[in-house]
This record gives sequence, structure tokens and C-alpha cells, in this order.
Amino acid sequence: MTDPNAIQPSALDQLPDRDPEETAEWQASLDAVAKAAGPHRAAYLMRRTLERAEAGGIALPKLLETDYVNTIPTAAEPSVPGDEEMERKITAWNRWNAAAMVTRGSKYGVGGHIATFASAAWLYETGFNHFFKGKEADGSGDQLYIQGHASPGIYARAFLDGRLNETHLDNFRQEAGGNGLPSYPHPRRLPWLWEFPTVSMGLGPLSAIYQARFNRYLTNRGIKDVSASHVWAFLGDGEMDEPESTAALALAAREELDNLTFVINCNLQRLDGPVRANFKIVQELEAQFRGAGWNVIKTLWGSAWDELFQLDTTGALVRRLREVPDAQVQTYQTRDAAYIREDFFGKDPALVEMAKLLSDDKILECFHLSRGGHEARKVYAAYKAAVEFKGAPTVILAQTVKGHTLGEGFASKNANHQMKKLTVDEFKTMRDLLELPIKDSDFVDGVVPYGHPGADSPEVRYLQERRAALGGPAPARRTHALAPLPAPAEKAFASFDKGSGSQNVATTMAFVRLVKDLVRDKETGKRWVPIVPDEARTFGMESLFPSLGIYSPKGQTYEPVDRDQLMYYKEARNGQILNEGITEAGSMADFIAASTSYATHGEAMIPFYIFYSMFGWQRTADQMWQLGDQLGRGFLVGATAGRTTLTGEGLQHADGHSPVIAATNPAALTYDPAFAYEIAVIVKDGLRRMYGEAAPGEDPNVFYYLTVYNEPLPQPAKPAGLGIDEGIVKGLYRFNTAESAGLTPAANAPRIQLLGSGTAIHWTLEAQKLLAEDWGVAADVWSATSWSELRRDALEADAALLRGEERVPFVRQALQGAEGPVLAVSDYMRQVPDQIAQWVEQDWSSLGADGFGLSDTREAARRHFGVDAQSVVVAALAQLARRGEVKATAVKEAREKYGL
Repeated sequence: MTDPNAIQPSALDQLPDRDPEETAEWQASLDAVAKAAGPHRAAYLMRRTLERAEAGGIALPKLLETDYVNTIPTAAEPSVPGDEEMERKITAWNRWNAAAMVTRGSKYGVGGHIATFASAAWLYETGFNHFFKGKEADGSGDQLYIQGHASPGIYARAFLDGRLNETHLDNFRQEAGGNGLPSYPHPRRLPWLWEFPTVSMGLGPLSAIYQARFNRYLTNRGIKDVSASHVWAFLGDGEMDEPESTAALALAAREELDNLTFVINCNLQRLDGPVRANFKIVQELEAQFRGAGWNVIKTLWGSAWDELFQLDTTGALVRRLREVPDAQVQTYQTRDAAYIREDFFGKDPALVEMAKLLSDDKILECFHLSRGGHEARKVYAAYKAAVEFKGAPTVILAQTVKGHTLGEGFASKNANHQMKKLTVDEFKTMRDLLELPIKDSDFVDGVVPYGHPGADSPEVRYLQERRAALGGPAPARRTHALAPLPAPAEKAFASFDKGSGSQNVATTMAFVRLVKDLVRDKETGKRWVPIVPDEARTFGMESLFPSLGIYSPKGQTYEPVDRDQLMYYKEARNGQILNEGITEAGSMADFIAASTSYATHGEAMIPFYIFYSMFGWQRTADQMWQLGDQLGRGFLVGATAGRTTLTGEGLQHADGHSPVIAATNPAALTYDPAFAYEIAVIVKDGLRRMYGEAAPGEDPNVFYYLTVYNEPLPQPAKPAGLGIDEGIVKGLYRFNTAESAGLTPAANAPRIQLLGSGTAIHWTLEAQKLLAEDWGVAADVWSATSWSELRRDALEADAALLRGEERVPFVRQALQGAEGPVLAVSDYMRQVPDQIAQWVEQDWSSLGADGFGLSDTREAARRHFGVDAQSVVVAALAQLARRGEVKATAVKEAREKYGL
């Protein structure tokens, strides 16, 4: 058995030692220090030596953790420009109003969070006063991802600035009346203020990384120079447990996104208790970010600690801070000086002696109040160092106390995230602590008043002057009066009208071909942003590589292995394609950044993100809600779609439900086109609505979800006749009748209406033929391009009826007069077509692929789920038999005939 205490071989043992004697001398020196001064001194010297090597550019592994002290020493802190006392007053007003807003709203039971902003106030105020650039600054200003639970503090600042009034604050979380403020940063609910939704937690940090990356993409492609813009993401230490929070750290470092800063509010608490009760979250995060290649700045201790560190001549204090777990740090926050003397200082003789030199007040000041995140000078030093650092993104780990200034009942208490109000006495104590000129008589009937020094007060003038110098108010979302993008040439869309002739073409290939034509458009071609998660070849997109290029900030520093081929792998600094590797979450973050560029940067971009349909909505539906909230525009394309069409892949690849999930999103327009010409019509209409001239009443802030298939099939010509395009866009049109299909049914033949979507229409067309030839039944075939749009229209018609307006749903209009029952078929679960059942006047039935997917041939899978052409025939006969229009025995005969 290997001795665990034995020195293990390392990679260095495999390298020749050019001077063994010199190596031995270095090792002996280390041994001597450890023996004479102790292992702590030896470790200190080694850390300092490694830091010196790193600073000198010597290629050594980086230290993943540093001591539990501030990265920037007090002596190196720059002075804060401006009036620090004025900024203290402004912050005090904002603290007060944030707490008052939530407390006043608590009587309505709407909730709210007080403690988060209380801990983070200086992290925001320092940025607003000195760093965060507004929309009038160079480029597009800065992009701010505000921690969702801190929203009351942001509203309080907007109130002080005059952008909100007391009525707004009194309607916090009460939006139905029209003057309300949303709970968290929701651009769709408050589009002039919020740019980025940051709740659900974890999506903010992921999106911030890809936003910073997209800024570089815009600049490198020559669309707009936004190199002066900086992305700031404010996060909680507990939020960093979300997988999305750290999913793209390596990307940010790899692409040297020094236009990005994370500010992590390390108040050591999450909803139910400590983030790392038995460990240290700051040290864990430092190691994680350093390991990923980020610049790390720790801002942990306030100026009250300076005296203690000067007394620490043995390093005992630093060692003790490093070993105390976070939950115990919280306990110190709530205990008296005697407890701290015994539990913290009493563990080491050197600390016992240090404590003798400290008064109780000094100990309480340090352990109760003095944190780096609560001091403007400490925060300013960290921010300044972050924006000046080049070559990597920066994370600032700022230690704070959750509930700071809210009183002993809040600070560091496990339950403070859920505490929604302060008592009048607690407010009065807070008032005295913050030195605010609010009188006892201002508390009328026990209601806490809002505080405001006056629109022309020195505080407000100072605040507004600082914001003017930085480029205007922040946060702010700019609604640009952009000219509509010119429509692409009609030729790109009309080329699909004639069909594919004898060639079989999958609708995935049809979509890619359409995009190839659209990106060549002289006016709008450069605005397309193709996004794909390492599956471009699966979708036949490799032909775009050499013509558009794959975006890389490094360009192409190598000779591609396929350089001599026509469709070689080409990377470029101005590349247009975002080929993200195996990350649907990252690709969605790309899409969100591109889809909202019209607002963020005043540059309309047209993203399309193509992915395995199973791994879109199922895996990243939360981001699609974020997309809708952020008012994004573009095309999501679920390729290799359907539960039976993706042959052989099996259960976890067989999508039978993405349209169901998509239908739950009010911003998603979901289409399941059957034919290439339908795709062309839908994309053309989407470009008009989102980027051109939207019709009256149409919301342009939507996105399209198209399912496309990988089964090569004949693509028919577009039927002639009026209303085809309207039917495709609205969700339903008649593709043919039994007569127009050349089936010549008898005059009195039973008739049925077959509704098919996507690839299922091919089974219905085959069933149409079998019904006529084998059973004498006339079937008309309809293409249902969007079940969910039909349902949305019908719901709007119902709502109009309740208002006293007469309106007939489009699905009822389309099917009016159609003879016989309706049978709907799709390659998805029956719930997809059943969305419209209640608005269909005819007898309704449906077929779908319910249950788990399986690996087999398409034919076998369709027979298994009962959606193949023969199964459609049997289901149609059963419907007609119930109506007495065919003999009941026909159903049994059909089952036997087709082997069902």
C-alpha cells in the first residue's frame, strides 16, 4: 500500500535537472525557514515568491487562494474623487426609502426584500457616482445586471433622482393599476428603466458574460464600436451555486473580456442560512475564478481592521481569519465583545495578547460593522482596479453584512431574507444611525414616511451632476427610434414557391438554404447572427463557414486540417457565425444579447439559433422566459424535430413536447411548418413584424420558434389561391381536397377533414389516398402551421366576446362549412393539436406521439405510436363509424388489413 505521507512524484520529476546542487540549496533554505520560523512563515515566503513569479510573467501555476485579507492594501487605495459626505447622505436616503417602500407594501402581503440592498448599498452607490456610464456616454454606455433582490434600492435612487414618485413606490409589486413597479428587474414591465432581467438567479451572470462577448462581436464585425462599454454584473454569493452562474467563466477568460466585471456581494447568507456554514465562500469563489483565469479582487475588511492587521506581527490574525468558518463569522456579528474575545482571540496566545490592546468598542466595530463592501473608499479602489485591468475579466468579492444598518433584528439573522418590514421604533433607530432629518411627527398613524431632501437640495443636485458627467441616468433602457430594416429581395422567398420537383429535401435543409440567401442580401445580410451549438454540420450549415466565417477574437492562428476543401473551417475576428461548442445555455445567452441589440446598442440584429429541438425548450426554457422579458426578437429553430422523425436517436433525443412548452410563453410565436414554402412565408412575415413595419396592434417584441425536420421528403409547390399566406401565418389553411388531389370520390362519399402539422402532413396525405382507394372516403388535407397561434387568436376572440365585441376565431372561420369530422395529427403529443379542440365546431379527434421516445426506424416508431398513415386511416374510419357514416365493421377490417 502506498504511504499517503510519502512525497509523491510530480510532473517536475520527469524533467531533467540542469543543476541539482542549486535545487538542493533552495529546498534546504525552505526547510531551514520552516524549522527556525515555523511552517506558517515558510508558507508565507512561498506564496510571496509565487506571486512575484506571476507578476514577472514566469510560467508557473497561479495561486488559487490568497490570504483572507483585502487584495488592495490600505496604503495603495486611491482617494475617492467627489464629496464623500454628500455621497453618504445620498446613500442614507436610499437606504431609508428602500426599507420604507417594502415595509409600506407589506400590509398588502405583496412581499419584498430589504436585507439584500442594505448589505449592497455602497456597491451600487459607488458605481452610480463614479463608474457606471449612461446611455449618452461613448459607445452605448455600460450594461448593468442588477441583483434582483436589490431592486428596492434602485427604485429608491430613481425616486431621489426624480424619475419615480411616491405613487410609484407605493405601488411596488402592485402593477395591475398601471403605475406599479415590478418586483425585480423586468424590462417588459418597466421598459424605460430595466435593461436586463436577472431573476431567475444564475441567468444574470451567464448573460453578462455573453453580453460582454457580444459587445466585442459587434465591434470586431464593424457594426458599432462599443469598446467603451463595460458590463457590470451584481450577484449574490449564494447565487453562485447555480450551475449557470459559473458555466461560462472559462469563455470570459479565454476571450480576455476585460470589458466585464462581476461584483459578488459576499454577505455569507442565502435564503435559509449561511452559504457555506462550515467553509469559506470567498475562498472557494477566489479559487474557482482564479482557476478559470479571472483577475480576482477581494474587498473584505473595512478601515477599522487596519489597526488589527498592524498589530499582527506573527500572522496569527490572518491565520485565524482564514480558518474561521462563515457561519461562525455570522455568529460574531450577533454576539458581545466577551464572546468574541474568548472564541476568536482565545484560540491563539498571540491573539490573546493582541486582544488585550483592544477595547470592547473596537472589537465590536470590527466584527459588527467594518466590512470592505460598506466603505466607499474600499469599493472605489476595487472598481478602479477592475476597469483598469487588461487582459482578463475581473471579479470583486466584496464582503458585507446582510441587513446592515437595519438594526440588530436584521443583521446576519438567518431569516432576514424573508423579513419584510421594520417596526416604527426600528425605523427611528435607523433614522438616528443614518442621521436623517425625519421627525417623529412624520410617522402619521404609524406609517413610515418616505424621505426626500427636496428636488433642489444639494444631495439631488450632486446626484444629478454626477450622472450627467457619466452620461445620463442609470439604469436605463433606451427605446431607439430605429428605421425599419428594408425587406430582403422577394426572390429569396419566392424561390421556394415552385417546390423541389423530384428532389427530396428536409425542412431543416430548406431553412438553411433560405438563410444562405438572406445573409447575401446587401442591405440586411450583415445583420444576421447565425448561432449554433457545435451542430452546424448536422444541420448542413458547414457551407456557411468559409463565406461567413466563425467568430473568434483571435482570428485563425492555425492552418485548418480541411484548408484544401471547398467548405473549410474558417475562423475570423469579423466572423459572423457564433459556433458555441456544446452549450445550449451559452447559445441562448448569445441569442438574448443579439436579439436585444436594437435596444442595448441601437443596432437591430437578426439572430437565428438552430439546435436539436429536444435540447432547446426542455433544457433552456428559463432563458426563453428571460428572452421574452427582455423583449428579444429573432428566430429560434428546433431542428431534427419530432418524436418519430429523428430516426434511431431514441428517448432523450425524441422531441414530442417542445411546442407544448413553447405555447406557455406569451412572447413565443410557435410554428410547425410542413413545407419549404411555408418556412419562407413565416420567416418573411417575422422579418416584417419584428424588424419592418408591424401592423397596428402587433407587438414587435416577440420571437419565433420554428420546428424543422431532418427527413428528406418531396417539397410541393405552393398552392394557388387567395389567403394561403394569411393561413400560413395565422396557423391553418387547406392544402388540398380529395378532388384537387385527383382522387375523384363518389358524390355521396363520407368526408373527413385531416389536419396535419410539420412532417405529419405527409402521413395524412398518404392516408388521404388510402381512405379514397380502399374505403371510398373523401378526405381534405389541411396544413396546421401553428396550433398555438390558432389558440392565441381564439383566446383573444373569447376575451373580445366578454367585452361585448363580436369576433369569430380564425380556426372557426377557416373550417366553416368543411364537411364531416376533424382528425388532427402531429409528430408531438396529442396535447399539441388539442389546444384548439374547443373552438372547432366539427366533431374532434386527434392522434399524437405520447410517451417516451424510442430508437427504431421512422416507420416502426410511427407504427408504435399509432400515427403512421394506416393508423390515421383506422382513426378516421372510427370517427366516421361513430357518426354512422361508414359501417362499424370497417374499423376492424382496416386494422386487420394494415396489420394493426
